[in-house]
Amino acid sequence: MTGSVIARLAVSLCAAVAGVLGTAPASANPVDPPGVLTFGGMPRTYVLHVPPGLTNPAGLVVSLHGSGQNGAQQAAATNFNAVANQYGFVVAYPDGVDLSWADGRGASIPDRQGIDDVGFLAALIERLSRDFAIPPGRAFVTGMSAGGFMATRLACDRADLIAAAAPVAGTLGAGVPCAPSRPVSMLLIHGTGDNVVPYEGGPMVGRGGPSDILGAPALAELWRGLDRCPGPFTELAAGGPVQRMAAGGCADATEVALVRIDGGGHIWPAALDASQTTAQFFAAR
Repeated sequence: MTGSVIARLAVSLCAAVAGVLGTAPASANPVDPPGVLTFGGMPRTYVLHVPPGLTNPAGLVVSLHGSGQNGAQQAAATNFNAVANQYGFVVAYPDGVDLSWADGRGASIPDRQGIDDVGFLAALIERLSRDFAIPPGRAFVTGMSAGGFMATRLACDRADLIAAAAPVAGTLGAGVPCAPSRPVSMLLIHGTGDNVVPYEGGPMVGRGGPSDILGAPALAELWRGLDRCPGPFTELAAGGPVQRMAAGGCADATEVALVRIDGGGHIWPAALDASQTTAQFFAAR
């Protein structure tokens, strides 16, 4: 690991510990303080939000930052803490190595270094679910851009832990396998004017380099098949530039939905409240 990566991890550690809100129960691993999880021999950091006075969490949400950012910036950009308070969710904002994720595309330093982010996030979910007595089947993942790619990969690889995923402005690498062990509800939010992660897929170039990706409609269709939804997508009532399509009646009461924002760019959308939309989707599982 380079000195710059170590330095960034040290900064992230300070931010993570300072950013913990609420009182976290003691970890089962006495070596790791709150805000840190040692995985693969590396201290991995995260910011944690616990709604004030929460005694019976409705679930755990893992929210993944985009490339070049960290967990604290994801929390600030999404304002997800406010909706977590409303719905009773514990929320974790992990920090990626080199401010990115090993989402399988090979277009990031952690991917090229062989970082096991699927394993790290699974271990984090297991730790926090234990610490906060999260009910079984109530862990969810969302993310922006590179975090959206990572959220989808986690749903593909660890469906045993994830009940629903909501990638925003992120899809899945065209060559990344997706064979979930059970159905997972999926909510995709994507703008047609995204000039970083093209809505229709194909080649893209991000901070870590080039990759080929699935488009949002293709990914929605992939999950409709994986979740064994009996019918095609139905367009639901929408307003302005926001169009929502959903396929219901899927296996194990899952749902696949695609929110298309006409002209929307590469942002956590302002045309709709993406945090409220994802929280509602998770709460309905």
